[in-house]
Amino acid sequence: MKRCISVGVATLAIAVCSPLSAQWSPHTSARVPRTASGDANLEASAPRTADGKPDLTGVWQGVGGLGANNPPALSFSAGPPVAGFLNVGEKIEGGLPFKAEAKALFEARRAANGKDNPEAACLPMGNLQFHTQGAPRKIVQTPDVLVILYEASMGVRQIFTDGRKLPGDDPQPWWYGYSVGHWDGDTLVVETNGFRDDQWLDVFGTPMSDAGKMTERFRRPTYGRMEIDVTVDDPKLYTKPWTVRVNQRIMPDQELLEFVCLENNRYRAK
Repeated sequence: MKRCISVGVATLAIAVCSPLSAQWSPHTSARVPRTASGDANLEASAPRTADGKPDLTGVWQGVGGLGANNPPALSFSAGPPVAGFLNVGEKIEGGLPFKAEAKALFEARRAANGKDNPEAACLPMGNLQFHTQGAPRKIVQTPDVLVILYEASMGVRQIFTDGRKLPGDDPQPWWYGYSVGHWDGDTLVVETNGFRDDQWLDVFGTPMSDAGKMTERFRRPTYGRMEIDVTVDDPKLYTKPWTVRVNQRIMPDQELLEFVCLENNRYRAK
């Protein structure tokens, strides 16, 4: 049995097929709800933690992202326009609300086929690009912190749910920013600030600056699906906030593969 994903930036795409027998073998977990035939019941109720909150723990894959396997039939709810991997705002009516300098930057990056995308140099992707990238990601949820382990580039993100506030004293800029979360009913609301000034939100180069703030709303309506609404509020680059949807599907009985970006990657030099 193999899992194949496509890893690519701009015009570069590489198909990677890894025999699962050489990695972790599929493990049938007793925690996965099953149908009478033994398949994972993707429409079963979402699991909950001891305090009654939805448990987002699991290995997930973005639906429709570059390299995503064709998912089983899942019914996602209506919501904001779905983010594209190459261009997050491609389905927003009228396009993203760019200010003039942001539009010029985006068009320049796109005209260069995204060759300066940080991923092409083995640097971290922007949070939205991680969301839409087809490689799996693993969520580990605890009462005080939610950790996302990204197979792509082995990225790691921490979302603190212990009641702390976002840093407001000019923090050191981070690739992934600083993230805190709180529950609004069954929705985990995550706020992130403190980004670097050179963010790429997709392959083509939709920008976000150090003035940007990102708000994500994570919902797990069933065992097999998760819906994340992402709002970008960046007054330096956009005339108003904008929101896109990212759909995810569970990958039961699977684990992440090791992914190491080579230090001698020379794609950007081409």
